[in-house]
This record gives sequence, structure tokens and C-alpha cells, in this order.
Amino acid sequence: MTDLHPVIAKVTERITERSAATRLKYLDLIERGRDAGTNRAQLSCGNLAHGFAASGEDKVVIRTGRAMNIGIITAYNDMLSAHQPYGRYPEQIKIAAREIGATAQVAGGVPAMCDGVTQGQAGMDLSLFSRDTIALSTAVSLSHAMFEGNLMLGICDKIVPGLLIGALRFGHLPTILIPAGPMPSGLANKEKVRIRQLYAEGKVGREELLESESASYHGAGTCTFYGTANSNQMMMEVMGLHMPGAAFVNPGTKLRSELTRAATHRIADIGWDGNDYRPLGHCIDEKAIVNAIIGLMATGGSTNHAIHLPAIARAAGIHIDWTDFAELSDVVPLLARVYPNGSGDVNHFHAAGGMAVIIRELLDAGLLHRDIMTVARQDLTDYGKEPVLQDDALVWQDVPASRDEAMLRPASNPFQADGGMKLLQGNLGRCVMKVSAVDKERWTIEAPAAIFHDQDDVLRAFKAGELERDVVVVVRFQGPRANGMPELHKLTPALGVLQDRGFKVALLTDGRMSGASGKVPAAIHLSPEALGGGPIGKLRDGDLVRVCAESGQVEALVDAATWDARDIPAAPPPPYDTGRELFALFRHNSDLAEQGASPILAAMDAELAI
Repeated sequence: MTDLHPVIAKVTERITERSAATRLKYLDLIERGRDAGTNRAQLSCGNLAHGFAASGEDKVVIRTGRAMNIGIITAYNDMLSAHQPYGRYPEQIKIAAREIGATAQVAGGVPAMCDGVTQGQAGMDLSLFSRDTIALSTAVSLSHAMFEGNLMLGICDKIVPGLLIGALRFGHLPTILIPAGPMPSGLANKEKVRIRQLYAEGKVGREELLESESASYHGAGTCTFYGTANSNQMMMEVMGLHMPGAAFVNPGTKLRSELTRAATHRIADIGWDGNDYRPLGHCIDEKAIVNAIIGLMATGGSTNHAIHLPAIARAAGIHIDWTDFAELSDVVPLLARVYPNGSGDVNHFHAAGGMAVIIRELLDAGLLHRDIMTVARQDLTDYGKEPVLQDDALVWQDVPASRDEAMLRPASNPFQADGGMKLLQGNLGRCVMKVSAVDKERWTIEAPAAIFHDQDDVLRAFKAGELERDVVVVVRFQGPRANGMPELHKLTPALGVLQDRGFKVALLTDGRMSGASGKVPAAIHLSPEALGGGPIGKLRDGDLVRVCAESGQVEALVDAATWDARDIPAAPPPPYDTGRELFALFRHNSDLAEQGASPILAAMDAELAI
């Protein structure tokens, strides 16, 4: 067995030491939850009667308390293609539970936003904080104390982090996440990007664009590009929170159904009174969090997890930062080229061997923690195999090697030696850049700044020909406190056009770019944000700005005396439409992106420190 890479060992040890006090407090929390018997045994007769009043054929079993009762938290809605398959999952789970003498109830539903629908719209200002809303909804659902284990039905961007944050506060309960899988492949991603850029240039109309988008996003299941949603599924595998290999099996297949059935049977084994008790709060430890970061680097995963993973970790009493991400990125090779880092999608990735190959390669190279508590039967080794049906029975088999090295490579022959996520810092603050899909000659951009406070103003300037030059497009007042940190994905086609015309172009923002990122260098999540005095607020039109992934610099090349004398401009007025005003409480209390940009965790930590 290969020894763990020394840098991974060092970073893990540093995180463990940094988190010692808060992790101990957290472990005490979940021990008290277990010792207090926070489940049906502690409920009064009136409490219990309310809890099983409408449970039909399961009422007798739930009433006795002698069999496990599984809580289902569902993010089902039929507007989200990824979550539409979940509509029938509760009944399937209830049937599977009865097969082993257990019961299951839907404990609650959580909201599920689709960034694809709200991208570039006012609703996107609610997107990041929907994660915290989901966490609160999960906690409300589990507060009924009717369950000895949980099954979580969620896939997309903010849903999985939110489910985990909420469930971790009930970390004495075993928990398995159940995905629904990606939709079948549609229009080739390269063609989709081509049409988007033509539309940005005014060369095709809305009807042509809609036809292209409809051919890409065309059915039930997760979008097939490798953005935040599919990065979630990857992380659940390397953290051992799925049934092994469940991430990228398509919806509506027999294999998908059998994986859901197996998860239901397994939660009974690892549940409160099961034969192999595995509480969520012990499954998610420092090593599991490090594994999640490593998985992101090895697969070119979403930059959004530079925000979400610190929040998930924090909910478990663990503190990570972007220095941890950067140091791990430096030693973890890129093993996959999934769009937008390559031409193939997640279905192509899965067919090439997918997560089984990634995990086995990383384990064999000493680049993952093997000895974590997973929801499977042993350790992470279980996740180096893929699920298949043999005579209608679910089994896991070895994948000896990648089936397509244009998509998926061994650790001995990676696409690049590092994971492609860079930490940039300087007189403008700290930010991250994903360079997996950025040509090396574009890792350094030094150009005059063009300052904007609204993404729509960027597009207006582009259409007016005002950006036809080397430029660092600065979009500020886009942080969590300003407007909820919406993704700025609709800028990608315009910036891509400028780059294709031969200009040196970069984006610099205290907001978020697409979790998938792309070919245009984007220095994102800049902290501290403009609202509240972040130095990005001092930038003026024409200031020379250096954004360099090679040296890790994000600098305003302005005379120090001039820089120090500048004021921060007034922030745009707070939003007042489409429900955004309801999230003022969250905006006013959010902390920095590097800490997870979470108002509820900031408030929780402040209260616990009293």
C-alpha cells in the first residue's frame, strides 16, 4: 500500500490542529445527541401519535419502536430536470424499507433552485443563500426526532451543501445521499458554446439560441457538463457518502433503481440500532474534507466549492481555507478532462471508468485518505469499483484501467501535474482562479481595468464596442453582503468573444463566476468584498491590474500614495424586487467567501463563542 503523499499528510495535520477546539465541541454535540436518545424513545405518547398518524400500513411498526424509521429529506420539484426523478423515490424507498422490516417517512422538503434558470436574472441573488435556507429546512425536518437514520435526496449546486450543513447538526444520525443521475447526452458542448458566442455577437437570433439550449438541456436528470452539481456528486463519492459508484448512473434505469434500493437497505445496517453504526458526524471528519478538496483538483471540479466546502466543514467543527486548497492543488494531478475542461461530458466520463478509476488511481498513488468511515462496508477502497447488474443482481466490479484516455488518465500520465485551482493574493485581497481550461499563455493578464457595478452594464459596454481592447473587466459589489453573490455566468460568451478576437482579457470580481468556469481567466470570490471596504472598491477605470495564476498575484499597479488616498465609492442601492429584499438578514450577516459566506454559521459560531 502506497504511503500518503507528505503534503496531503501535512495539510490534513494542519487542519486537524487548527480545528481541534471546535471539532471537540462538535463531537461532544453529537455524542450528547446519541446519549440523550434524540429519537422516538424520548417522545411522549402525544408526540409519537402525531408522528405516525398518517403513516398507513407502516403505523403499527412505527408505533412499536422496534424497527428502524428512516427519515427522507427531499429536494424534489418537477421544474428542475435534475430533481424531477425524485418524485417517485419516497414510495420506492418505503417499499425497500419494508423488505427489511424497516419504515420510512418523508421528514421534510427543502427548496431547490436551478442556477440554469436564474442565471443572469434577479432570482440569482437568492441562489447562494438558498443553501443556508436548505440547511435550516433540513434542521427543521430532523427536529421531529422520529428517525434513526436519514436518506437525503438532492443533487444540485446549493442543495447538497445545504443538506449536509443541516444534517451535520444532527450528526449522531447515519446519513446516505441518494443521487438521481445525469440526463443522457444531448447537443455537443462545443456546439452549444459556439451558438452562445454567435448570439452574443448578434449573428444568430433568440430562436436559434433557444433551439440550441433545448437540445443541450433536454430531459430528466442533471445537466451533463461538469459544473457544481456534478462536482457535488463526485465529492459525495470521495467522501464515502453515496453507495459506491452511484454518482453518474442515468435516471430511469434498472441499475439506478437498484442503487436506491441498496442505499435504503444499507442505512438500516448503519443506523442507530444497526449492526454497523456509522453516524454522519464521524463520516465527515478532517480526512473526508481533505478528500473532497483532492477530488475537486483531480477532476477539475467547480470553483463554487471554494465557498461550499468551508461551510460544510465548519458545520462539522472543521476549519479550512484557500491556502489548504492551493497546497493540495499543487500536488494533485488532473486526471479527467470533462467539459468545460475538455470536450466530453459526465456520461462520457462515467463510461470511461468514472469515479471508480479516479478513486482507485488516487488511492494507489497515495493521494487520498483511504481510512475514512464511509457508508459502505469497509473503507474508501469500496469506491474504486463500479456497480453493475449481473442476472438482475447489484454487484460491484473492478475497472482495470481507463476505457478512454482522452477523457480519463492514470495518475502516472495525467493531463497536467496539478489540479488547476490557484490562490491569488495581493493588495486587492485574496481570490481563486480555476485554470484547468485556461491556456497557459493566458495565466497572466496585465491590462487596464474597466469598472462595473452590474453585469448587465458589462454586456451593454460589450455590445457598444467599448471593450474591444486588452482589458481586466472588474465587476464589484457582487459579494454575499452586497447582493447575495450571484453567478456571473452570462458574461462568459461576451468575454470569450473578446478573447477569440485576440485581446488579453480577464475577469476580476468579488462575486462568483460559473462553477464550471471556462477558457477566460477569472479571478473570483475576491475577499474582502467591496461592500464594507474591500480594496477592490478603490479601483478606477484605466488602472493597470495584474492577474497572474503563475505567481499567485492579484495586484492593482497603482502608486501607493495614490492608492492609500482613495475612497471606496458608495454601494448600489439594496435590491428591492423578486423577493431579494427578504434575504436582507442573510446579506447583512454573511461572512467572507473564504469562510463559506454563510450568515447562519457566522451567527452560530458567534453564539457558541459567548
